[in-house]
Amino acid sequence: MALLCGALGAAVTLLATRQRWSEGTATVAGGAFPLTAKGSDVTGVPAALAIVGLAALVAVFAVRGAGRVAVAALLTLSGAGIAAASLAGASDGSSLDEKAAQATGDTSATVAALGHTGWPYVAVAGGVLILLAGLLALRFGRTWPAMSGRYERGTDRPRRKARPVDPERPEEIWKALDRGEDPTGA
Repeated sequence: MALLCGALGAAVTLLATRQRWSEGTATVAGGAFPLTAKGSDVTGVPAALAIVGLAALVAVFAVRGAGRVAVAALLTLSGAGIAAASLAGASDGSSLDEKAAQATGDTSATVAALGHTGWPYVAVAGGVLILLAGLLALRFGRTWPAMSGRYERGTDRPRRKARPVDPERPEEIWKALDRGEDPTGA
């Protein structure tokens, strides 16, 4: 459930930050032209935290013990940060004012008839899903299986014993040739 919530939350957040969050019109010499701002223009925080949350979501299954708790806390904070930044950007008009200043060449230009879309709230929902995944990982993560320790250093695992070499087997003859030995010589 946590994996699904986290992955879905990251995907929703990344999708929402690529959509139009606000729109307005700027006036230049008596003419008005429309301007729009995507979520990434308004704030880059939700997209960045969605990537951090996605990485933490993968890492929460790779670590154990205290490391898992720390990564789950990072996942939780990523979700909370996405929700907070998206809510703050939902009514922000400064990115459109910057675009109006660039388009008109007048640094004091502002946007009139400012309107906002629902995409910031979709990003908030994505952040809440990542937050939920982090809370689930904090609560139940201790009982989840971890990745295998098979390849970790220092494990005292019994090694497989090599089987005895049979010089009459064809693959052993080829291996001897690869080593530069003459398998026919005595």
